[in-house]
Amino acid sequence: MLAIVNKEPKILNLREVLYHYLQHQIEVIRRRTQFELKKAEARAHILEGLRIALDHIDEIITLIRSSSNADAAREGLIERFSLSHDQAQAILDMRLQRLTGLERERIENEYNELMVKIREYREILANEHLVLEIISTELQEIRDRFSDDRRTEITVGEESILDEDLIPREEVIITITHTGYVKRLPVSTYRSQKRGGRGVVGMDTKDTDFVEHLFVTNSHNYLMFFTDKGKVYRLKAYEIPELGRTARGTPIINLIQIEQGESVNAVIPVQEFESDRYLFFATRQGVVKKTPLEDYTNIRKGGLIGISLRDDDVLIDVKLTDGQQEIIMGTAHGMSIRFSEGNVRSMGRSATGVKGITLDEQDAVIGMDVVDKELDVLIVTAKGYGKRTPVSDYRMQTRGGKGIKTINVTEKNGAVVSLKMVKTEEDLMIITSSGTLIRMSMEGISTMGRYTQGVKLIHIRDEDSVATVSRIDKNEEEPDDESLEGLEGEESQAPVVSLEEGTVSDADVNEVEGDDDSGSEA
Repeated sequence: MLAIVNKEPKILNLREVLYHYLQHQIEVIRRRTQFELKKAEARAHILEGLRIALDHIDEIITLIRSSSNADAAREGLIERFSLSHDQAQAILDMRLQRLTGLERERIENEYNELMVKIREYREILANEHLVLEIISTELQEIRDRFSDDRRTEITVGEESILDEDLIPREEVIITITHTGYVKRLPVSTYRSQKRGGRGVVGMDTKDTDFVEHLFVTNSHNYLMFFTDKGKVYRLKAYEIPELGRTARGTPIINLIQIEQGESVNAVIPVQEFESDRYLFFATRQGVVKKTPLEDYTNIRKGGLIGISLRDDDVLIDVKLTDGQQEIIMGTAHGMSIRFSEGNVRSMGRSATGVKGITLDEQDAVIGMDVVDKELDVLIVTAKGYGKRTPVSDYRMQTRGGKGIKTINVTEKNGAVVSLKMVKTEEDLMIITSSGTLIRMSMEGISTMGRYTQGVKLIHIRDEDSVATVSRIDKNEEEPDDESLEGLEGEESQAPVVSLEEGTVSDADVNEVEGDDDSGSEA
């Protein structure tokens, strides 16, 4: 907090603010007490003069009657009774009704009360402990007097005031690339084309980048960004810059205040924060959590804790659910578990969560998704092997168990790096640690049982491995021929291989390994 201390601006922490506040209150109490003491002593001085007058009233009346004027009477009173100027003037101003017995008693009582107050004021000025007691008492009185319920609502403070009524409500397309570039486009940008059209360039991405999230939402809807550190950030869709069709986009770190080394792992568009909707979290160490969506109504510009992570844990994914869906999780060692979301009780925003799957030593969760009984489960391994398995092969279990095998992990195919629910109408994008990309049709990936090893989807060098797997809409616009000019003969640092459906060879299928029960499935 910036404050003026001894006429100089200083930055103060909470302890320093409280210290200087108390020092200020001590000074206020001292000055107030000195003022009250001075006023009481002045009044007591007048009352002392009135008491003298009442004790010698006959003599004073005679002196006043014999005086030629008021000044002579005042000087006579000062000389005769050793009074001050103020006391003599107060006697001259005294009304005759003060001569009654009742008025005499009131003067005595007032004088005695003032003497008690004067002693108290002097004690306060001489004892700092009494000053602190007064401060404490007055603060408690303020607390008791104003301790009613808050009448205002604390909400997110924006840097600028936006009149949302001036922003049109329209459907927009939000695209986010793998490396974190985001942009907004009107839906009309992608015009309807006849079957067999050439398409349009949807985004000018880098060689090692591709569109990972593409969805249609309203310009006034919220976008919730969840990072690997468990924090959540929020933007209105209209706050995403609207750029040209071929523009790469704006780095997301320029729009939300994510920390150094923090990366976005999930994006969820939300129209309203409904009480019957939930956010389902999954972490690398197998922890899951379900929290009502309405708990995230107010999110600060600098983000909010979406889930409290344990040491060395990472948030891997977040899904929006209705509280009654089924969840499937997969691990690097080839285990998986499918359980009802109802097995996870609803808990607060900053809660850590409960165990979703029991992991073996050195194992970790690599994927989580919401079960759709019409889709397949896609498994991809570090050495480029993969397969699709019907979700019906994964029986329902209780949350927290060790799960069942989803793929036969060997040295040949490597650890599992991705588990996703997929449909045949999608394409698959695989990117390796060295930056090599491959895009293939989901239909070209074989459907196999849980105990199989899978088929080779991409040839991986010994020092390389699969880093990321993403689903892509098969109908995503392809670049036209003009955008490919000038690439012939150039050596790309990140070669892109396009594998059309049906290109998985019989030799690859023969590489499938498993136990005797799974051979027929292969």
